[in-house]
Amino acid sequence: MANQSEVFPVIGMSCAACATSVESQVGAMEGVNEAVVNYANQQLKVVYNKDVVKPEAMKESLLSVGYDIIIDSENALEEAGEIRKENYQKLKKNFTWALILTLPVVAIGMFYMEMPYANEIMLVLSTPVLFVFGKQFFVNAAKQFKHGSANMDTLVALSTGIAWLFSIFNTFFPEYWHARGLHSHVYFESAAVVITFIMLGRLLEERAKHGTSEAIKKLMGLQPKELTVIRGGDELLIPINQVQVGDLILVKSGEKIPVDGLVSEGSSYVDESMLSGEPVAVLKEKGSKVFAGTLNQKGSFQFTAEKVGDKTLLSQIVKLVQEAQGSKAPVQKLVDKIAAVFVPIVVLIAVLSFGAWYFLAPENGFTYGLLAMVTVLVIACPCALGLATPTAIMVGTGKGAEIGILIKDAASLELAKNVNAIILDKTGTITEGKPQVIGDKWWVTDQQYQSILYSLEEASEHPLAQAIITYLKEKGIDKTKIDDFNSLTGRGVSGKVNQQEFFAGSHKLLKEYHADVEDENIAQWKSAGSTIIYFFTPEKLLAVIAIADKVKETSKQAIKELHSEGVEVYMLTGDTHSTASSVAAQVGITHFYAEQMPTDKADFVKKLQKEGKKVAMVGDGINDAQALAQADISIAMGKGSDIAIDTAGITLLSSDLRKIPQAIQLSRKTVATIKQNLFWAFIYNVIGIPLAAGILYPINGFLLNPMIAGAAMALSSVSVVLNSLRLKNAKI
Repeated sequence: MANQSEVFPVIGMSCAACATSVESQVGAMEGVNEAVVNYANQQLKVVYNKDVVKPEAMKESLLSVGYDIIIDSENALEEAGEIRKENYQKLKKNFTWALILTLPVVAIGMFYMEMPYANEIMLVLSTPVLFVFGKQFFVNAAKQFKHGSANMDTLVALSTGIAWLFSIFNTFFPEYWHARGLHSHVYFESAAVVITFIMLGRLLEERAKHGTSEAIKKLMGLQPKELTVIRGGDELLIPINQVQVGDLILVKSGEKIPVDGLVSEGSSYVDESMLSGEPVAVLKEKGSKVFAGTLNQKGSFQFTAEKVGDKTLLSQIVKLVQEAQGSKAPVQKLVDKIAAVFVPIVVLIAVLSFGAWYFLAPENGFTYGLLAMVTVLVIACPCALGLATPTAIMVGTGKGAEIGILIKDAASLELAKNVNAIILDKTGTITEGKPQVIGDKWWVTDQQYQSILYSLEEASEHPLAQAIITYLKEKGIDKTKIDDFNSLTGRGVSGKVNQQEFFAGSHKLLKEYHADVEDENIAQWKSAGSTIIYFFTPEKLLAVIAIADKVKETSKQAIKELHSEGVEVYMLTGDTHSTASSVAAQVGITHFYAEQMPTDKADFVKKLQKEGKKVAMVGDGINDAQALAQADISIAMGKGSDIAIDTAGITLLSSDLRKIPQAIQLSRKTVATIKQNLFWAFIYNVIGIPLAAGILYPINGFLLNPMIAGAAMALSSVSVVLNSLRLKNAKI
């Protein structure tokens, strides 16, 4: 069996009933073993026998029921994104025109029914609303009907279509009703309002959704399109797709490393923060491993390609992020699952109502049956259902933005309230994410020596040099002239002032000239995981500078609040064990893991999930993107990388960890509002549909007028919106 698994972007889905249709359509094809649709990111995962069925056949099958898939694997995400963008703009344009035409129809229908040619004017204005700007409802409903299925479009098309046809009849043949002692009401405004409201709901939903492909695109963008390869002693600039394992590649200063490999000649510092999350660049010399997407700093070197194409670590991260994102689902799924059953039930009730009146009523059975059927379809239109989730999301996200919490998707709102385990990255999340001088000790107090250190570090390429420069600059120290400057790779720097030689560097460099220094301050700084820079001459030690990534002032309080809420807090970092231990102790974290690579973090998330925990991952770097995508809830720090922010469902604008408990509280209130909206929407239907069918007529002669049903439908939508707006004043 030549089985293979592929993921295709899906175009044209508007509800979970659509997702079910896509699954069943593709799943029923010969050779397809499994078809799973993720409505949240609009993707179809198919496991199929490539010898029996081809993607082109799946595409053709879906086109027949009104959907489409992108099978061009190389540019699928970009193409799907462009199509969805075009569809959104088209929907926005159609809604605008529908609203412009609907407003006068509503005004005439509610207040000026007796004006001359009122019905004819409403007919002219409402017709394009239904069949020009809202034609997608009727087209999609027809395609669903053709294949024996139904979705939200079916109910919209039926209710508005019958109301429009009924109104046409009443406009041109009013005497039919007058002869039976009934008034010939028209329902053009109900039909137009339903179409316009549903389009508004879909616009709100599209605005609430955010494409998951942006993070993937930016991760892919980390890899350069071209590289310099050395073949036969010549330097050749070639496209990335032509590089082969074993090629000798030249990386110049400031360039991104194109593929994974081993350094064979030269040395440099490489910024690997996209992998490790650590702000300090890593020294790369002969025999060191380098990875695609990382940034070479000031030196240049040659390396031998070991992994190319989709085998690089960056490509694996892209793949894993994509797969993890595909497992998410929005809160809207509850509405759409119920709507999938709700639609055929409502249609059945409408038909049964007509049949009951027709066969049981002694006179005018057809007339009352027709009125009952139209009224049921009008009052049951899922406008309130369609608005219940997106309006609450829009208000909830607006409220979040006011307090510095950006909530990007409904999945985060649905699950954040259930979080019982939070994983925190260290650098940039618990700490500031920027190396700073946290202390210094001078054995010689003459300010000229501080000027010498300033000048030595300014000439240095070491990534920690900037921390010392900033520190001394803030103290008002000026530069001095340095002679014979020399960079001592992996150890530090040296230079001369008035023929006196000075050194600044690591403990390794110090030991070449001096014995170990016994000092209480140095011991404390080392135990806290700080990096120590030694400044000395061959004759004596002048000063030591301690550099560390400072813990944010708010981190300890935030972690205390999370603990008090019963949330387990874990810290994962790419830094050393001693540094991780020190930071964890400062903020009150007992569970921490050091020297973690991106895949380790994602695996740890999976481990907690297997234990039944609802996991939130908080990070700020590209190295966190994979774990962020895997977690149930992903939270990015606002000052972090674009990749982390795009991958995450929630972004904290201030990078203040105290916002996490607030985000959980906001989630609880927003989801509560959504549930209230759904409750009232369903209660409205539970009460309204039987009344519309005429259940009270045998008891007290009450028969609900379709006009009142239309007003009730509009009122239900307004009540949902008003309930959502209450979130604006909620205390978080």
